[in-house]
Amino acid sequence: MIRKLALKSVDSSGGSLVVVPDFVRRIDEVESFVKTKMTMMQVHVDVVDKKIKSEVGGLRRVLSDKIEENAGVVNQWFEKLDSKSKMLEKKLGELGAVEFLSKEDLEKIFGDLMNVKGADNGDMKVSLDDIIMTTRGMILKESQRLCRVDYALSSGGAMVVRHSERFIIGKPIMHCTLSRDGVLHDQCFPLKGDSGFVQIRLRTTIIPEAITLEHVDKAVAYDRSSAPKNCRVYGWHRGYNADIAFETGKIFLLAEFSYDLEKSNAQTFNVLDWVGSGLVDTVRLDFTSNHGSPSHTCIYRLQVHGHEPTSILMLAT
Repeated sequence: MIRKLALKSVDSSGGSLVVVPDFVRRIDEVESFVKTKMTMMQVHVDVVDKKIKSEVGGLRRVLSDKIEENAGVVNQWFEKLDSKSKMLEKKLGELGAVEFLSKEDLEKIFGDLMNVKGADNGDMKVSLDDIIMTTRGMILKESQRLCRVDYALSSGGAMVVRHSERFIIGKPIMHCTLSRDGVLHDQCFPLKGDSGFVQIRLRTTIIPEAITLEHVDKAVAYDRSSAPKNCRVYGWHRGYNADIAFETGKIFLLAEFSYDLEKSNAQTFNVLDWVGSGLVDTVRLDFTSNHGSPSHTCIYRLQVHGHEPTSILMLAT
């Protein structure tokens, strides 16, 4: 093309065509150089294009791998979150089953504090430390109750020797089973009606201190109307005939109480003070009412606390 332009310019000027060998050679060199550079540029462009495509493909693969990897991590995170959510739900359920202090308990704590301080008016201030100390005392008493020996425990040798009429129907009652050996096993001992009695021979002779009556927890049973309500517990030594003892008064009224469904399922009542150091090896729980069931009353567990006499002479009397 350069050669044609040069020849055309010579023709247009009206001069004769003069071929200069050196000039033609230089034009050829320029054309060759341009072609070479164009070829090299095309090669470079192709190489860059392939490299870009390779890099883009690599980035796509890396991005795809990262997405899959992160998807697994996200799934694990959601699984952990779901597990923690279930655990939190379980903890909230357990927290809901915890028996917190009722209004009556708080009023009792406050009343005890006022009595201790000797306050006869409502102006006496009660500090947080006072409440903490009183609460600790209540917890200590409860722990002592839980650690007390139960002399009416079947595994220790105690057993039911008499009871009022059993409650029996065609279909089994939920939680209600009567053991073959006649012993209370933390299950319902079903007695007919809303009044009756259970007589238990203790594992040994003791000086009674307290009685604990236990019913099924409200977190387990939806209907607790079969729980006994107004109760009396008597005790005597088996040297006396049971029937004669009732007639002649040779028995001790150990405790008289009312079982409250709004309180703990295991409620402890101290033996009356005038009982003193009387010895008993047999107790009888009499209940005159229950919490609404007209058909039957369930006795789950009756605990008798106390201590064994240290003197042989006491046993002989």
